[in-house]
Amino acid sequence: MIALSPILIFLIIYLVTSIFAGDFYAMPITVAFVAASIYSIALMNGKRLEERIDIFSKGTMNTTTIMMIWIFVLAGAFAQTAKTMGAIDSLVGILLTALPSQAVPVSMFIAACLVSMSIGTSVGTIVTLVPIAAGLASSIGMPLGMMTAIIVGGAYFGDNLSFISDTTIVATTSQGCKLNDKFKANIYIALPAAIICCVLYFVVGLQYKSADNIPEISLLTVIPYLLVIAAAICGLNVMLVLTLGILSSIFINLFASPITMLEWCKAAGEGILGMGELIIVVLLASGIMGVIKYLGGIEYIVDTLLKRLSTKRSAEYATMLFIWIVNICTANNTIALITTADIIRKISESLKIDPRRAASVMDTSSCIIQGVLPYGAQMLMAATLVKLSPLEILPHLYYIYTLALMLILSIAFQYPRKFTHRTGPWLADSMRLRDRD
Repeated sequence: MIALSPILIFLIIYLVTSIFAGDFYAMPITVAFVAASIYSIALMNGKRLEERIDIFSKGTMNTTTIMMIWIFVLAGAFAQTAKTMGAIDSLVGILLTALPSQAVPVSMFIAACLVSMSIGTSVGTIVTLVPIAAGLASSIGMPLGMMTAIIVGGAYFGDNLSFISDTTIVATTSQGCKLNDKFKANIYIALPAAIICCVLYFVVGLQYKSADNIPEISLLTVIPYLLVIAAAICGLNVMLVLTLGILSSIFINLFASPITMLEWCKAAGEGILGMGELIIVVLLASGIMGVIKYLGGIEYIVDTLLKRLSTKRSAEYATMLFIWIVNICTANNTIALITTADIIRKISESLKIDPRRAASVMDTSSCIIQGVLPYGAQMLMAATLVKLSPLEILPHLYYIYTLALMLILSIAFQYPRKFTHRTGPWLADSMRLRDRD
């Protein structure tokens, strides 16, 4: 249990201090993570300081962390240069001209759902759409935190259902089921939550005024953003998508000269530096998770949660809770799924849980908890792009909370029945597929 205490230290310093101060900016998140990092190093008794630091540092040396940092660097450069060139303002102007202001919230939610399903990554969706959403929120008088939360919610809809999402791939391959079978099981949980939110966002949009200051439109400057959206929908890697966006903005800047190349370079530098805090947080968080794993924190969770399971319902609740706790400790839903996959597979096999159902519960649980983590990469990215605290976005994550409710109800009532009570030949085939994998 002590191995998990660095997470508690971080939460106390960051969340509790901010709540008591009544100011989400009172405690910088980097300071809270530095304190938790020092504490985690101090936990490793019986080792020299150099060895403790080495264990912490090895926690940051993984492909996922480095890939995140690359994405942050490219995203910062693209977002700031696009803004300086006027791409975002022009795109906002086009959307406000084409759509009534009352339809903006639900339209942006649907757009985020479609983009995230196409590209299979919540990070890529947030990078692409949050700057546009921020401009729209300002134009119609909508709170920035709410509009950002709309994009974050839609991003997780696609992350949960997309065939090319890394969480979907991990969940299906580890449980021995096909991608489309897991999709069919998952859609009964995610789609009702999305429909409820669409109705809610339509009602919410009725209170906002029509935009009276539509930005000036320059179609040429919009090309980098349109190219990024098109490339994302085609399913290209998010790093390649952002690189294409940067190269296209350079090309347009050379021939159309909305700004000088020196101004473009300064904007790119400002964007990269603006991601500095986010990069530091990711590195420190990865180091802390490395210490927690080294000290046996993950094993403790396994032993505590999985001692007594006798029914499908209890096993599914345990799966949800297990993933939530591991995800809180790792701050990465893909890593959480990889960490828990073998254990969940053994439980579902022993209790004859449909593999499609197991994969669905796994993936949905991971998206829910990752979506509300104030120190998760997606939330930090969204907050950084709009210069807000993650805690100002959290109250407005209606889709995430609705999805959590739908999952809990689905487990409680074992719905849909055809995925929770089917134990015939199909399940036997799935078990053989698991054995083969």
